[in-house]
Amino acid sequence: MHPMHRRATEYFRALQDRITSRLEEVDGEERFREDHWQREGGGGGRSRVLVEGGVFEKAGVNFSEVFGTMSEEFAKQIPGAGRDFTATGVSLVLHPRNPFVPTVHANFRFLTKGDRAWFGGGADLTPYYPFRDDVIDFHQVWKRVCEAHAPLIDYRQMKENCDRYFYLAHRQEPRGVGGIFFDYLEGDLERLFSFVRDAGDAFLGSYVPIVERRRNLVYNERHRRFQLIRRGRYVEFNLLYDRGTVFGLRTGGRVESILMSLPLNVRWEYDYHPDPGSPEAELYEVYLKPRDWASEPRESAG
Repeated sequence: MHPMHRRATEYFRALQDRITSRLEEVDGEERFREDHWQREGGGGGRSRVLVEGGVFEKAGVNFSEVFGTMSEEFAKQIPGAGRDFTATGVSLVLHPRNPFVPTVHANFRFLTKGDRAWFGGGADLTPYYPFRDDVIDFHQVWKRVCEAHAPLIDYRQMKENCDRYFYLAHRQEPRGVGGIFFDYLEGDLERLFSFVRDAGDAFLGSYVPIVERRRNLVYNERHRRFQLIRRGRYVEFNLLYDRGTVFGLRTGGRVESILMSLPLNVRWEYDYHPDPGSPEAELYEVYLKPRDWASEPRESAG
């Protein structure tokens, strides 16, 4: 086992504890259900899911540590010699009920295969009715984290990676407003682990203030309908493109934990198009167009 594996595992397990504890405080009504699971072939994990809470309609925060042997076909798609692998990490997706509170995703992981070892992860925001300041604040958090580790870490590259990755090619539209995304970060693992820890520690600060600002805004059925339609795009991405989903399913992971990222409620309407000039159209026309949000001026001070 790679010496970094144990240290990363300890950090990710503790990060799950901190995040779920804080999210329970934010939700105020429900607590996370915890399931321990074992993977046939080696390892297991600890899944925590909160459903029908005061803020979160469905929130999943998963920790896993797995190892074993990949199929010959899948092994060819992953760097490193041979088929033996290890993987440890934490992954989360939070789906609030209020359409004015964005969905968020983050994951941080460490993997090995043969003689290769690398970190991967990131965080991205998926609003339905975006607020300019929320989008800017979210991006600025990740820019600060990355710039604290420059030049080893290149914020602009990670931001562009995120814009490219969270893109529904079949619809030719981004999933949300992005954030940062990185994979196959290898080399100076000690310095890279320092960056990953800072990124993991920054997650709550990137998201909880947005929740607190928007959680009590009044919404109606129109808002809710649009939220459920856009959640359909989220499902499409996770099932068609998401590397974590593919990796988990291809390596015999626990299906319930892998698919915990899917929202509780969703809808698909045939040939949906937002009304011109509507708040729903603004999402497409303004926010689903990648831009350097971290450099934009906020509308309000603070």
